[in-house]
Amino acid sequence: MTARTAVVLLCSLLLLFEHCHGAATDIALDAKAQYMHRVDSLNLLLYTFLLTITVLTVWAFKHWRFRFLHETGLAVIYGLVVGAIIRYGFKSSNAIQHLSVVPLDPSYYNESDPIPDTLWFTSTGVNKTFSYSFRGEISKQDNEIDKKATFDPEIFFNIILPPIIFHAGYSLKRKYFFRNLGAILMYALVGTTVSSFIIGLLMYVFMQLIPSLSSSFTFLDTLYFGALISPTDPLTIISIFNDLHVDVNLYALVFGESVLNDAVAIVLSGAIQNYGEHYVTAGPNAFESVAFLKALGNFVSIFSLSLFIGATMGCITALMTKFTRLRDFPLLESALFVLMSYSTFLIAEASELVGIVAVLFCGICQAHYTYNNLSPDSRQRTKQLFELLNFLAENFIFSYIGVSMFTFPKHQFDFGFILSGFFCALLGRAANVYPLSFLLNLGRKPKIPMNFQHMLFFAGLRGAMSFALAIRNTVSEARQAMLTTTSLIVILTVIFQGGMASQFLSWFNIPVGVDEEVEAIQYNGVRSSGGEGGCGDLEIRRERNFSYNSMQEGSASGSFGPTGKPNEKALLARIWGNFDTHYMKPLLTHSRPTLLETLPVCCSPMARLLTTTQQMTQDDMGDKIDSDSDLYEEDQEMERRRASQQPVSYHQANLKYTVNPCYQPNSTEPTNNRDEPYVILNVNRR
Repeated sequence: MTARTAVVLLCSLLLLFEHCHGAATDIALDAKAQYMHRVDSLNLLLYTFLLTITVLTVWAFKHWRFRFLHETGLAVIYGLVVGAIIRYGFKSSNAIQHLSVVPLDPSYYNESDPIPDTLWFTSTGVNKTFSYSFRGEISKQDNEIDKKATFDPEIFFNIILPPIIFHAGYSLKRKYFFRNLGAILMYALVGTTVSSFIIGLLMYVFMQLIPSLSSSFTFLDTLYFGALISPTDPLTIISIFNDLHVDVNLYALVFGESVLNDAVAIVLSGAIQNYGEHYVTAGPNAFESVAFLKALGNFVSIFSLSLFIGATMGCITALMTKFTRLRDFPLLESALFVLMSYSTFLIAEASELVGIVAVLFCGICQAHYTYNNLSPDSRQRTKQLFELLNFLAENFIFSYIGVSMFTFPKHQFDFGFILSGFFCALLGRAANVYPLSFLLNLGRKPKIPMNFQHMLFFAGLRGAMSFALAIRNTVSEARQAMLTTTSLIVILTVIFQGGMASQFLSWFNIPVGVDEEVEAIQYNGVRSSGGEGGCGDLEIRRERNFSYNSMQEGSASGSFGPTGKPNEKALLARIWGNFDTHYMKPLLTHSRPTLLETLPVCCSPMARLLTTTQQMTQDDMGDKIDSDSDLYEEDQEMERRRASQQPVSYHQANLKYTVNPCYQPNSTEPTNNRDEPYVILNVNRR
């Protein structure tokens, strides 16, 4: 009996010991989890603090009208300061624990085999298997803060970039964008491709001239660098353009190019990767015509299909908001708008396409069609929401660029590659702007003046897209050198080029203070040679109103060319504007004319089904909510207004009139003295 009791007691002690050992392990794991939670909170607090300081400094700069440094430059500088503090001034008491693991069979894995995604570690002591995810090649990281201050690159592509790109399309001033559509497409599509290949070719030549780098970089590596460094992100320039009210045509060229070349760059970089991975068989430096044609077809198909998905999702959202009464519930309407827009990005990515391209054109379609169907509350909410998300995401990225210069463990400072990268980036930008501007001016009326071309060159700042492409893959030393060079180019261009934007405008004699609706006002002007009003003195009126012709040197005729006609939009814009007004907008919005008026009689049943009661009952002119979208009707309305306006004398007191803002009457009382100078007024005769 005593022996049995002793055995039971011994077993109880063993179970108690095992339980205590398990409890101790759980306590240690809980302590580790709490510590990691504090580190995560400190990391998020760090970037929240950076954004808060940036916002306050931006307010101070705007209050004192200090334009020598933009908010993105501030975010980068603050990020550099905080990154240096983390790297050299902050030491964690809890170092990262490492466990070295080697395969039992040395021949089990070599460099030719694919890298495993996970590693299973079996501990014989506790009889458990733990899974570890692949992070990359081993690099030095002193503490947990260094590790946590570095984000997964997929966060940039899946969470941060989509709202930035969507806002670019949603806030696009389509009226001026389509009027300069040919030039924008030339700069964004042809120019970005030419710039990428020129940078890639020159970088490869320079790498061959540097013995220490000749074996590290293949031609595909330098070509990929050319693709990722070519897109521009002139957020600083555009913000200053808005503050100073720079000419809308220059604004459209700079902003339109930057919107589209981001999409072109990401598709082009993907095509270059596919060329190297799937098509080339003779080596990374060999050129194969068949492989090149396959990669080119891959580029065109991916871009086109991504564009189609984005436009289709935008049109589906427009139909949903048109034929439902979601506008009665603005919160649900706004939620649907956001979810449909973000799902566009995910659908494209899941289909092995490019979500950035899809969400860009989804934003353009949402602004062009869906916006007109939304309730007033949803219009205001969506505009402000994406403007806020864009501001926070952009400044977060630039803050992170500054912080990562000190905390990211895979920077490779090859000064030969860095200097070559700066030089080739400038040459690539020049090859994008000046030769293509010359070709455009051969057939373009009005022409792009040289001062606009200089401003386009200096507006080529690098930003979020270049950094996101560079940080996505940093396994090899070549990619690490690309990341370091890209980060430095982004930092220096944002701080110095962005900070000197106002000075560039002054040096190039580009007028500021031009109202956004300058072209609409100029359409109402009258030539000084008599005709359309017959008053030669109106030349003074036009010069004092808006004397600068934004797109034609040596002319003081406002938006009129030598023939006195308004600046014509691009041919594609005119064709699309006509089709859009008669078919797309009546289908997707409540605008007039309806499909019953534009479709053939044989299609009347279908047209009646697609026409809402609101379309049938509203006025002929419709609800002019979004003036930017009325590309075709707007020109016709401007022509009618211009033809109906006649100059009359201030002496005619029986007419209702409004004083031209550029002409103030000398007296408030009418006079009968016909010799006294009088004010030219506009009276609409309809």
